[in-house]
Amino acid sequence: MASTPVAPRRPATRATRPPAGRTGSTAVRRPVRQRPPARREQSGGWGKPLLVVLAIGALLVLALNWEPPQQDPTLPTGCTVAGSSLDLTTDEAANAATIAAVARTRGLPPRATVIALATAQQESRLRNLDHGDRDSLGLFQQRPSQGWGSPTQVQDPVYAAGKFLDGLVQVRGWETGRLTDVAQAVQRSGFPEAYQKWEGMATTLGGALLSGAAGQLSCSYPATGELGSRVDRAQAVAGTASTQLALPATADATGAVSVPGAAGWPGASWAVAHAEQFHLTEITFAGQRWTPTAGWTVDPAAGADAVRLRLAR
Repeated sequence: MASTPVAPRRPATRATRPPAGRTGSTAVRRPVRQRPPARREQSGGWGKPLLVVLAIGALLVLALNWEPPQQDPTLPTGCTVAGSSLDLTTDEAANAATIAAVARTRGLPPRATVIALATAQQESRLRNLDHGDRDSLGLFQQRPSQGWGSPTQVQDPVYAAGKFLDGLVQVRGWETGRLTDVAQAVQRSGFPEAYQKWEGMATTLGGALLSGAAGQLSCSYPATGELGSRVDRAQAVAGTASTQLALPATADATGAVSVPGAAGWPGASWAVAHAEQFHLTEITFAGQRWTPTAGWTVDPAAGADAVRLRLAR
C-alpha cells in the first residue's frame, strides 16, 4: 500500500546553496560563491598584489616624467682680449702666453712676439700637437729630422719658442720685414704666404699679453674636483713661473704662489692664461683681482709688489 507523499520541508538553516540547476530570486540575492573572498584573504588576497601593481605604475610614471635636478650653469671655458672680438681656448691662450714670455725675457721687441704668434697660429693653431706632416711636432711643427731638436724638446713650448726665436733673430731685417717673408725664412714652409693672414690676430693677442695695462686678458673655466696636494701643486707652479718669466717665484704652505712685481701686467696676464692649467682660483696684482667667475675686478688691497696666485683646493 502506497504511502501518501509528504511535501518536503525546506529548513532555512540548512539550505546554503540552491539545488543544481535552480534559478530564482534567492540565487540572485545570495550569489553562489559567498566564501571564496574570505579564503583569498587568508592566502594573501588581492589587496597586496593590487598595491604592488599600483606602486609599480606610480614608479613608472615618475620615471617617465623625471628630470635631472637643475644645477648651477657651469662657466664657459675660454679667454677673451679686452677691446676686441678675439676668443681663444685656454690651451691656445696658455701657449700664446708662453711664447710671449719667452720673447719678452730675451729682451726682444714686441715684433718678435707678433711674428712668433702668427707663425704658431698658422702651423698648429697655437696647439702643442703630437703629430704633423712627416715628423713635424709641437707649436711650430718643427721637425726633429731637420735638426730642430728631439721629439720631446720640440713639444716643449718653452724650447720650441726659443728655437724659433733663435732662427728669427738671424733673419736680416726681421724687425721691419714683411711678416710672412720673415716667418718663411725661419720655417721654410711649402705655403710661404700663409703666415701673413694672421698678422692682425697676432698683433692683437701679442699686444694684450705684453701690455702694461690692467686686465687685458681674461679667462674663465668651471671648477674642478679633487686635485691632490695644493702645496705640491703650488711648488710646481712656482717652478714653471720661474722658468717662463725668468723671475724667482715662490710658493708658501697655504698653496699660494708669489711672482715678483717686476713681472708686471704681462706676468699677471701670463698667469690668467695658465689659470685652468694651474687650477687657479684667484690672481691679485696692483689693485685688481681676477677670479674665474668675475674676471678682473677692483681690489684696493692687492699690492704691486707681487703677482699673487691662489690655487684651488
